Amino acid sequence: MTQAAAMDGETNLSRRHEANPGEIAIGVIIGRTSEFFDFFVYAIASVIVFPRLVFPFADELTQTLYSFALFALAFIARPFGSVIFMAIDRRYGKSAKLIIALFLLGTSTVAIAFLPSYYTVGAGAIWLLALARIGQGLAWGGAWDGLASLLAMNAPEHQRGWYAMIPQLGAPLGLIVASVLFAFFVGNLSAADFFDWGWRYPFFVAFAINVVALFARLRMVVTPEYDELFHSRELQPASVANTIRHEGRNIVIGAFAPLASFALFHMVTVFPLSWVFLFTKETPARFLIIEAVGAVFGVVAIIASGMLADRIGRKSLLIGSAIAIAVFSGFAPQLLDAGPVGETVYMVLGFILLGLSFGQSSGAIAANFARTYRYTASALTADLAWLFGAGFAPLAALLLASYFGLLSAGGYLLSGAVCTLLALWLSAPRQLEQK
Repeated sequence: MTQAAAMDGETNLSRRHEANPGEIAIGVIIGRTSEFFDFFVYAIASVIVFPRLVFPFADELTQTLYSFALFALAFIARPFGSVIFMAIDRRYGKSAKLIIALFLLGTSTVAIAFLPSYYTVGAGAIWLLALARIGQGLAWGGAWDGLASLLAMNAPEHQRGWYAMIPQLGAPLGLIVASVLFAFFVGNLSAADFFDWGWRYPFFVAFAINVVALFARLRMVVTPEYDELFHSRELQPASVANTIRHEGRNIVIGAFAPLASFALFHMVTVFPLSWVFLFTKETPARFLIIEAVGAVFGVVAIIASGMLADRIGRKSLLIGSAIAIAVFSGFAPQLLDAGPVGETVYMVLGFILLGLSFGQSSGAIAANFARTYRYTASALTADLAWLFGAGFAPLAALLLASYFGLLSAGGYLLSGAVCTLLALWLSAPRQLEQK
Protein backbone atom coordinates (compact mmCIF):
# COMPACT_ATOMS: atom_id res chain seq x y z
CA MET A 1 0.00 0.00 0.00
CA THR A 2 2.80 2.37 0.94
CA GLN A 3 4.73 1.51 -2.23
CA ALA A 4 1.64 2.12 -4.36
CA ALA A 5 1.08 5.46 -2.69
CA ALA A 6 4.68 6.42 -3.34
CA MET A 7 4.36 5.47 -6.99
CA ASP A 8 1.18 7.54 -7.27
CA GLY A 9 3.02 10.48 -5.73
CA GLU A 10 5.83 10.17 -8.28
CA THR A 11 3.30 9.96 -11.10
CA ASN A 12 1.50 13.09 -9.90
CA LEU A 13 4.81 14.95 -9.60
CA SER A 14 5.72 13.91 -13.13
CA ARG A 15 2.38 15.13 -14.43
CA ARG A 16 2.88 18.47 -12.77
CA HIS A 17 6.10 18.82 -14.77
CA GLU A 18 4.35 17.97 -18.03
CA ALA A 19 2.84 20.70 -20.15
CA ASN A 20 0.05 20.71 -22.64
CA PRO A 21 1.72 22.12 -25.78
CA GLY A 22 -1.68 23.06 -27.18
CA GLU A 23 -2.52 25.21 -24.16
CA ILE A 24 0.89 26.88 -24.24
CA ALA A 25 0.48 27.50 -27.99
CA ILE A 26 -2.78 29.37 -27.42
CA GLY A 27 -1.13 31.61 -24.84
CA VAL A 28 1.82 32.24 -27.16
CA ILE A 29 -0.41 33.16 -30.13
CA ILE A 30 -2.54 35.52 -28.03
CA GLY A 31 0.52 37.26 -26.61
CA ARG A 32 2.37 37.56 -29.91
CA THR A 33 -0.68 38.73 -31.87
CA SER A 34 -1.39 41.49 -29.36
CA GLU A 35 2.24 42.65 -29.43
CA PHE A 36 2.41 42.64 -33.23
CA PHE A 37 -0.95 44.38 -33.57
CA ASP A 38 0.40 47.15 -31.37
CA PHE A 39 3.59 47.15 -33.43
CA PHE A 40 1.81 47.46 -36.78
CA VAL A 41 -0.63 50.11 -35.60
CA TYR A 42 2.38 52.32 -34.90
CA ALA A 43 4.15 51.22 -38.10
CA ILE A 44 1.23 52.16 -40.31
CA ALA A 45 0.75 55.47 -38.51
CA SER A 46 4.47 56.20 -38.98
CA VAL A 47 3.82 56.25 -42.73
CA ILE A 48 0.43 57.88 -43.16
CA VAL A 49 -0.07 59.94 -39.98
CA PHE A 50 3.05 61.01 -38.08
CA PRO A 51 4.94 62.58 -41.02
CA ARG A 52 2.15 65.07 -41.55
CA LEU A 53 1.10 65.43 -37.90
CA VAL A 54 4.54 65.77 -36.28
CA PHE A 55 6.86 66.96 -39.07
CA PRO A 56 4.76 69.32 -41.23
CA PHE A 57 7.71 71.71 -41.64
CA ALA A 58 9.58 69.32 -44.00
CA ASP A 59 8.89 67.96 -47.49
CA GLU A 60 6.99 64.66 -47.74
CA LEU A 61 10.04 62.42 -48.14
CA THR A 62 11.93 64.06 -45.29
CA GLN A 63 8.82 63.87 -43.10
CA THR A 64 8.70 60.10 -43.55
CA LEU A 65 12.44 59.69 -42.99
CA TYR A 66 12.14 61.62 -39.71
CA SER A 67 9.19 59.44 -38.76
CA PHE A 68 11.18 56.27 -39.48
CA ALA A 69 14.01 57.59 -37.30
CA LEU A 70 11.57 57.73 -34.37
CA PHE A 71 10.27 54.30 -35.40
CA ALA A 72 13.74 52.87 -34.75
CA LEU A 73 13.84 54.17 -31.16
CA ALA A 74 11.77 51.25 -29.88
CA PHE A 75 14.29 48.73 -31.23
CA ILE A 76 17.15 50.61 -29.59
CA ALA A 77 15.29 50.72 -26.28
CA ARG A 78 14.18 47.08 -26.33
CA PRO A 79 17.46 45.49 -25.10
CA PHE A 80 17.55 47.99 -22.24
CA GLY A 81 14.01 46.97 -21.40
CA SER A 82 15.10 43.34 -21.21
CA VAL A 83 17.92 44.22 -18.80
CA ILE A 84 15.60 46.24 -16.55
CA PHE A 85 12.75 43.75 -16.52
CA MET A 86 14.99 40.71 -16.09
CA ALA A 87 16.10 42.33 -12.83
CA ILE A 88 12.45 42.80 -11.85
CA ASP A 89 11.76 39.17 -12.78
CA ARG A 90 14.60 37.90 -10.61
CA ARG A 91 13.51 39.94 -7.61
CA TYR A 92 9.71 40.04 -7.83
CA GLY A 93 8.70 37.27 -10.24
CA LYS A 94 7.18 36.93 -13.69
CA SER A 95 3.76 38.29 -12.76
CA ALA A 96 5.19 41.61 -11.54
CA LYS A 97 7.41 41.81 -14.61
CA LEU A 98 4.53 41.20 -17.04
CA ILE A 99 2.09 43.53 -15.30
CA ILE A 100 4.57 46.42 -15.22
CA ALA A 101 5.75 45.83 -18.81
CA LEU A 102 2.28 45.60 -20.30
CA PHE A 103 1.08 48.54 -18.20
CA LEU A 104 3.97 50.56 -19.66
CA LEU A 105 3.11 49.35 -23.15
CA GLY A 106 -0.55 50.24 -22.73
CA THR A 107 0.26 53.65 -21.25
CA SER A 108 2.69 54.46 -24.08
CA THR A 109 0.17 53.35 -26.69
CA VAL A 110 -2.68 55.39 -25.22
CA ALA A 111 -0.37 58.39 -24.89
CA ILE A 112 0.21 58.23 -28.65
CA ALA A 113 -3.55 58.22 -29.19
CA PHE A 114 -3.72 61.62 -27.44
CA LEU A 115 -0.65 63.03 -29.22
CA PRO A 116 -1.06 66.71 -30.11
CA SER A 117 0.09 67.98 -33.47
CA TYR A 118 3.16 70.09 -34.24
CA TYR A 119 0.85 73.03 -34.91
CA THR A 120 -0.42 72.78 -31.32
CA VAL A 121 2.72 72.30 -29.22
CA GLY A 122 5.54 72.74 -31.73
CA ALA A 123 8.64 70.59 -31.25
CA GLY A 124 7.02 69.21 -28.09
CA ALA A 125 5.03 66.84 -30.34
CA ILE A 126 8.28 65.29 -31.57
CA TRP A 127 9.60 64.79 -28.04
CA LEU A 128 6.31 63.36 -26.80
CA LEU A 129 6.17 60.85 -29.67
CA ALA A 130 9.82 59.89 -29.11
CA LEU A 131 9.20 59.37 -25.40
CA ALA A 132 6.16 57.19 -26.06
CA ARG A 133 8.07 55.19 -28.66
CA ILE A 134 10.93 54.56 -26.22
CA GLY A 135 8.34 53.48 -23.65
CA GLN A 136 6.98 50.94 -26.14
CA GLY A 137 10.46 49.58 -26.78
CA LEU A 138 11.24 49.19 -23.09
CA ALA A 139 7.90 47.45 -22.59
CA TRP A 140 8.49 45.01 -25.46
CA GLY A 141 11.76 44.04 -23.82
CA GLY A 142 9.88 43.32 -20.61
CA ALA A 143 7.01 41.47 -22.31
CA TRP A 144 9.20 38.41 -22.88
CA ASP A 145 7.33 35.73 -20.90
CA GLY A 146 9.32 32.61 -21.81
CA LEU A 147 6.25 30.79 -23.11
CA ALA A 148 7.81 30.36 -26.56
CA SER A 149 10.85 28.68 -25.02
CA LEU A 150 8.60 26.55 -22.82
CA LEU A 151 6.63 25.52 -25.88
CA ALA A 152 9.80 24.53 -27.74
CA MET A 153 11.07 22.48 -24.82
CA ASN A 154 7.79 20.57 -24.51
CA ALA A 155 7.24 19.99 -28.23
CA PRO A 156 7.22 16.36 -29.41
CA GLU A 157 10.56 15.45 -30.93
CA HIS A 158 9.13 14.77 -34.39
CA GLN A 159 7.16 18.07 -34.42
CA ARG A 160 9.78 20.59 -33.36
CA GLY A 161 9.45 22.59 -36.57
CA TRP A 162 5.68 22.63 -36.23
CA TYR A 163 5.77 24.07 -32.72
CA ALA A 164 8.60 26.47 -33.59
CA MET A 165 6.37 28.23 -36.13
CA ILE A 166 3.44 28.81 -33.75
CA PRO A 167 4.81 31.97 -32.05
CA GLN A 168 5.51 33.49 -35.48
CA LEU A 169 1.84 33.40 -36.48
CA GLY A 170 1.29 36.48 -34.34
CA ALA A 171 3.07 38.73 -36.87
CA PRO A 172 0.78 38.26 -39.91
CA LEU A 173 -2.31 37.98 -37.73
CA GLY A 174 -1.49 41.29 -36.05
CA LEU A 175 -0.79 42.90 -39.43
CA ILE A 176 -4.08 41.71 -40.91
CA VAL A 177 -6.12 43.26 -38.10
CA ALA A 178 -4.12 46.51 -38.06
CA SER A 179 -4.21 46.91 -41.87
CA VAL A 180 -7.96 46.29 -42.14
CA LEU A 181 -8.69 48.65 -39.24
CA PHE A 182 -6.64 51.49 -40.74
CA ALA A 183 -8.03 50.80 -44.22
CA PHE A 184 -11.55 51.20 -42.82
CA PHE A 185 -10.83 54.59 -41.26
CA VAL A 186 -8.75 55.89 -44.18
CA GLY A 187 -11.31 54.73 -46.73
CA ASN A 188 -14.45 55.97 -44.95
CA LEU A 189 -13.41 59.28 -43.42
CA SER A 190 -12.52 62.57 -45.00
CA ALA A 191 -8.85 63.51 -44.82
CA ALA A 192 -9.66 66.21 -42.26
CA ASP A 193 -11.56 63.82 -39.97
CA PHE A 194 -8.98 61.07 -40.30
CA PHE A 195 -6.05 63.31 -39.35
CA ASP A 196 -8.10 64.98 -36.62
CA TRP A 197 -9.45 61.93 -34.77
CA GLY A 198 -9.84 58.84 -36.99
CA TRP A 199 -6.22 57.65 -36.78
CA ARG A 200 -6.40 57.61 -32.98
CA TYR A 201 -8.96 54.80 -32.69
CA PRO A 202 -6.59 51.94 -33.66
CA PHE A 203 -4.36 52.94 -30.73
CA PHE A 204 -7.31 52.67 -28.34
CA VAL A 205 -8.07 49.24 -29.80
CA ALA A 206 -4.42 48.26 -29.30
CA PHE A 207 -4.69 49.23 -25.63
CA ALA A 208 -7.85 47.15 -25.17
CA ILE A 209 -6.28 44.12 -26.85
CA ASN A 210 -3.22 44.44 -24.61
CA VAL A 211 -5.43 44.35 -21.50
CA VAL A 212 -7.15 41.16 -22.68
CA ALA A 213 -3.81 39.59 -23.63
CA LEU A 214 -2.34 40.48 -20.24
CA PHE A 215 -4.95 38.49 -18.35
CA ALA A 216 -4.65 35.58 -20.80
CA ARG A 217 -0.88 35.43 -20.32
CA LEU A 218 -1.00 35.95 -16.56
CA ARG A 219 -3.41 33.04 -16.30
CA MET A 220 -0.67 30.80 -17.67
CA VAL A 221 2.53 32.34 -16.38
CA VAL A 222 1.62 32.82 -12.71
CA THR A 223 -0.36 29.66 -11.92
CA PRO A 224 1.40 27.27 -9.52
CA GLU A 225 1.50 24.56 -12.21
CA TYR A 226 3.28 26.74 -14.75
CA ASP A 227 5.51 28.36 -12.18
CA GLU A 228 6.67 24.88 -11.20
CA LEU A 229 7.08 24.02 -14.87
CA PHE A 230 9.31 27.04 -15.50
CA HIS A 231 11.45 26.01 -12.54
CA SER A 232 11.66 22.37 -13.61
CA ARG A 233 12.86 23.43 -17.08
CA GLU A 234 15.29 25.94 -15.53
CA LEU A 235 13.60 28.74 -17.48
CA GLN A 236 14.49 31.37 -14.91
CA PRO A 237 16.06 34.80 -15.42
CA ALA A 238 19.82 34.81 -15.06
CA SER A 239 22.10 37.78 -14.63
CA VAL A 240 22.52 39.56 -17.97
CA ALA A 241 26.25 39.96 -17.38
CA ASN A 242 26.71 36.25 -16.63
CA THR A 243 24.54 35.29 -19.60
CA ILE A 244 26.61 37.38 -21.99
CA ARG A 245 29.83 36.02 -20.47
CA HIS A 246 28.78 32.39 -21.00
CA GLU A 247 26.58 32.66 -24.11
CA GLY A 248 27.88 35.76 -25.89
CA ARG A 249 29.00 33.98 -29.06
CA ASN A 250 25.70 32.11 -29.46
CA ILE A 251 23.73 35.29 -28.77
CA VAL A 252 25.58 37.12 -31.56
CA ILE A 253 25.16 34.24 -34.02
CA GLY A 254 21.53 33.90 -33.00
CA ALA A 255 20.94 37.61 -33.63
CA PHE A 256 22.32 37.42 -37.18
CA ALA A 257 20.89 34.03 -38.19
CA PRO A 258 17.37 35.41 -38.88
CA LEU A 259 18.59 38.65 -40.47
CA ALA A 260 17.25 37.76 -43.93
CA SER A 261 13.73 37.17 -42.67
CA PHE A 262 13.78 40.17 -40.32
CA ALA A 263 14.97 42.47 -43.12
CA LEU A 264 12.29 41.06 -45.44
CA PHE A 265 9.79 41.58 -42.61
CA HIS A 266 9.87 45.34 -43.10
CA MET A 267 10.47 45.12 -46.84
CA VAL A 268 6.94 43.70 -47.22
CA THR A 269 5.20 45.67 -44.47
CA VAL A 270 6.41 49.19 -43.65
CA PHE A 271 8.69 50.07 -46.57
CA PRO A 272 6.31 49.25 -49.47
CA LEU A 273 3.53 51.24 -47.80
CA SER A 274 5.85 54.25 -47.59
CA TRP A 275 7.01 53.90 -51.20
CA VAL A 276 3.50 53.51 -52.58
CA PHE A 277 2.24 56.38 -50.43
CA LEU A 278 5.03 58.75 -51.53
CA PHE A 279 5.80 57.78 -55.13
CA THR A 280 2.69 56.22 -56.69
CA LYS A 281 -0.96 57.13 -57.18
CA GLU A 282 -2.19 54.12 -55.19
CA THR A 283 -4.48 55.04 -52.28
CA PRO A 284 -3.37 54.00 -48.77
CA ALA A 285 -6.65 52.18 -48.09
CA ARG A 286 -6.33 50.00 -51.18
CA PHE A 287 -2.70 49.13 -50.53
CA LEU A 288 -3.46 48.28 -46.90
CA ILE A 289 -5.95 45.72 -48.18
CA ILE A 290 -3.25 44.33 -50.49
CA GLU A 291 -1.01 44.05 -47.44
CA ALA A 292 -3.72 42.21 -45.52
CA VAL A 293 -4.19 39.76 -48.41
CA GLY A 294 -0.43 39.22 -48.60
CA ALA A 295 -0.38 38.56 -44.83
CA VAL A 296 -2.94 35.78 -45.33
CA PHE A 297 -0.44 34.08 -47.65
CA GLY A 298 2.15 34.70 -44.93
CA VAL A 299 0.03 32.77 -42.40
CA VAL A 300 -0.22 29.80 -44.78
CA ALA A 301 3.53 29.92 -45.48
CA ILE A 302 4.39 30.00 -41.78
CA ILE A 303 2.26 26.92 -41.21
CA ALA A 304 3.94 25.25 -44.21
CA SER A 305 7.35 26.09 -42.73
CA GLY A 306 6.55 23.93 -39.71
CA MET A 307 5.79 20.91 -41.88
CA LEU A 308 8.80 21.48 -44.13
CA ALA A 309 11.19 21.91 -41.20
CA ASP A 310 10.07 18.59 -39.74
CA ARG A 311 10.68 16.89 -43.09
CA ILE A 312 13.93 18.44 -44.32
CA GLY A 313 15.33 20.08 -41.17
CA ARG A 314 15.27 23.64 -39.93
CA LYS A 315 18.77 24.52 -41.12
CA SER A 316 18.05 23.33 -44.67
CA LEU A 317 14.86 25.37 -44.76
CA LEU A 318 16.58 28.50 -43.42
CA ILE A 319 19.41 28.19 -45.94
CA GLY A 320 17.00 27.60 -48.83
CA SER A 321 14.77 30.52 -47.85
CA ALA A 322 17.78 32.84 -47.43
CA ILE A 323 18.92 31.98 -50.95
CA ALA A 324 15.36 32.56 -52.24
CA ILE A 325 15.26 35.94 -50.48
CA ALA A 326 18.58 36.85 -52.14
CA VAL A 327 17.06 36.03 -55.55
CA PHE A 328 13.88 37.94 -54.65
CA SER A 329 15.96 41.01 -53.78
CA GLY A 330 17.35 41.16 -57.31
CA PHE A 331 14.08 41.75 -59.16
CA ALA A 332 11.07 42.08 -56.85
CA PRO A 333 11.37 45.67 -55.49
CA GLN A 334 10.89 47.07 -59.00
CA LEU A 335 7.40 45.54 -58.96
CA LEU A 336 6.31 48.29 -56.59
CA ASP A 337 6.42 50.65 -59.58
CA ALA A 338 4.40 48.29 -61.79
CA GLY A 339 0.91 49.31 -60.68
CA PRO A 340 -1.64 47.36 -58.60
CA VAL A 341 -0.81 44.03 -60.26
CA GLY A 342 2.93 44.42 -59.67
CA GLU A 343 2.33 45.54 -56.09
CA THR A 344 0.13 42.51 -55.43
CA VAL A 345 2.68 40.11 -56.92
CA TYR A 346 5.44 41.70 -54.84
CA MET A 347 3.43 41.43 -51.63
CA VAL A 348 2.23 37.86 -52.17
CA LEU A 349 5.68 36.55 -53.17
CA GLY A 350 7.30 38.51 -50.35
CA PHE A 351 4.94 37.18 -47.71
CA ILE A 352 5.34 33.60 -48.91
CA LEU A 353 9.11 33.89 -48.58
CA LEU A 354 8.73 35.71 -45.28
CA GLY A 355 6.48 32.98 -43.91
CA LEU A 356 8.86 30.18 -44.88
CA SER A 357 11.89 31.91 -43.35
CA PHE A 358 10.31 33.81 -40.45
CA GLY A 359 8.35 30.74 -39.41
CA GLN A 360 11.56 28.97 -38.36
CA SER A 361 13.76 31.94 -37.50
CA SER A 362 12.67 32.26 -33.88
CA GLY A 363 15.24 30.75 -31.56
CA ALA A 364 17.15 29.07 -34.34
CA ILE A 365 20.29 29.04 -32.21
CA ALA A 366 18.58 28.94 -28.79
CA ALA A 367 18.86 25.17 -28.56
CA ASN A 368 22.58 25.54 -27.87
CA PHE A 369 22.04 27.81 -24.86
CA ALA A 370 22.72 26.14 -21.52
CA ARG A 371 19.45 25.72 -19.65
CA THR A 372 20.62 28.06 -16.90
CA TYR A 373 20.93 30.93 -19.38
CA ARG A 374 18.33 30.00 -22.02
CA TYR A 375 15.54 32.24 -20.69
CA THR A 376 17.67 35.40 -20.59
CA ALA A 377 19.81 34.55 -23.63
CA SER A 378 16.72 33.92 -25.79
CA ALA A 379 15.30 37.32 -24.84
CA LEU A 380 18.57 39.13 -25.61
CA THR A 381 18.94 37.27 -28.91
CA ALA A 382 15.46 38.34 -30.00
CA ASP A 383 16.16 41.94 -29.00
CA LEU A 384 19.38 42.13 -31.00
CA ALA A 385 17.88 40.33 -34.00
CA TRP A 386 15.09 42.90 -34.22
CA LEU A 387 17.54 45.77 -33.69
CA PHE A 388 20.02 44.70 -36.37
CA GLY A 389 17.54 43.16 -38.79
CA ALA A 390 14.49 45.35 -38.57
CA GLY A 391 15.02 48.48 -36.50
CA PHE A 392 16.49 50.63 -39.26
CA ALA A 393 15.16 48.68 -42.23
CA PRO A 394 12.39 51.12 -43.26
CA LEU A 395 14.69 54.12 -42.88
CA ALA A 396 17.58 52.52 -44.77
CA ALA A 397 15.41 51.07 -47.53
CA LEU A 398 13.52 54.34 -48.14
CA LEU A 399 16.73 56.36 -48.16
CA LEU A 400 18.37 54.01 -50.66
CA ALA A 401 15.30 53.66 -52.89
CA SER A 402 14.52 57.39 -53.00
CA TYR A 403 18.06 58.40 -53.97
CA PHE A 404 19.34 55.38 -55.91
CA GLY A 405 16.22 53.58 -57.09
CA LEU A 406 14.29 50.53 -55.93
CA LEU A 407 17.09 48.18 -56.96
CA SER A 408 19.26 49.59 -54.16
CA ALA A 409 16.56 48.66 -51.62
CA GLY A 410 16.93 45.14 -52.94
CA GLY A 411 20.63 45.42 -52.18
CA TYR A 412 19.79 46.10 -48.55
CA LEU A 413 17.67 42.95 -48.47
CA LEU A 414 20.49 41.01 -50.14
CA SER A 415 22.87 42.03 -47.35
CA GLY A 416 20.47 40.51 -44.83
CA ALA A 417 20.41 37.22 -46.74
CA VAL A 418 24.22 37.14 -46.84
CA CYS A 419 24.41 37.73 -43.07
CA THR A 420 21.98 34.86 -42.48
CA LEU A 421 23.95 32.45 -44.62
CA LEU A 422 27.17 33.47 -42.88
CA ALA A 423 25.63 33.00 -39.41
CA LEU A 424 24.23 29.59 -40.37
CA TRP A 425 27.65 28.58 -41.67
CA LEU A 426 29.29 29.61 -38.39
CA SER A 427 26.73 27.76 -36.29
CA ALA A 428 27.12 24.08 -35.52
CA PRO A 429 24.61 21.85 -37.33
CA ARG A 430 23.12 20.53 -34.11
CA GLN A 431 22.21 24.04 -33.00
CA LEU A 432 19.48 24.26 -35.58
CA GLU A 433 18.10 20.78 -35.37
CA GLN A 434 17.54 20.59 -31.63
CA LYS A 435 14.68 22.14 -29.77
